This record gives sequence, structure tokens and C-alpha cells, in this order.
Amino acid sequence: MKKILVLIMVVFAVATSSFAIKPVQYEIFYKLNNESNFNSMARYLNANEDQKDQLKYVFLKTEEKMKSALKKEDLMAAEKVLYFNLGNIKSILTEDQYKKYLMVVNVSINNIDNNDEMIANNNIK
Repeated sequence: MKKILVLIMVVFAVATSSFAIKPVQYEIFYKLNNESNFNSMARYLNANEDQKDQLKYVFLKTEEKMKSALKKEDLMAAEKVLYFNLGNIKSILTEDQYKKYLMVVNVSINNIDNNDEMIANNNIK
């Protein structure tokens, strides 16, 4: 029984650490509230007016909570804000829309990690 409990704890610890994000990668949640980025995201997700209103509110609250968490340098709180965002967005969007949202967030986080800008901010010439 003890071996199983220890194994579960190790698996949980590894899983938790593998989902951790660097503080700089939380920038995406500030940029989603930007009017241009928000409109692009809503168009990409094909969100209706009710969904847009709810998304706007969740993005606003996410930005407020993230600023507070990062100001205190509390990465656990920042991770909770990430889960707050994802959980609320999942309840607003359809399954297909949510998959698209996750793809944008993941691509944006990877681009930030590579010192690139978010796709929505890239200017095509």
C-alpha cells in the first residue's frame, strides 16, 4: 500500500512540474485582452455575441488576477489563474472552439518561449 501511495505521489509531482510555465509565458494572457487580438480570436473561434461577451469578461478577470499573482511573484497563484482561464473558457466554448483556443494558446506560448511575437501580432508585409 505504501509503495502505491509513493508511486502516486511521484507521478503527481512529475505531472505537476511538467505543466509549469515560465513567468514570461504568462504574457499571452495580457495580450488576449487587447482589442485587436480579442477580435482576431473571436473571429477565429467563430464566437457568437454571447460568447464574445463572456470571453471578454474572462480575459479581463484573467489579466487582473495574473497581474496580481506575478506582482507578488507567486507562480502557484499564476498557475491557478491559468487553470481559472482554461476552465472558464471551456465552459463558454463548444468542444471544437475550445480545441482551437488551446492551439492558439499553445502556439503563442511556444513562440514567446522562442523570443518571437504572438502570431496575432505578426505584421504581414
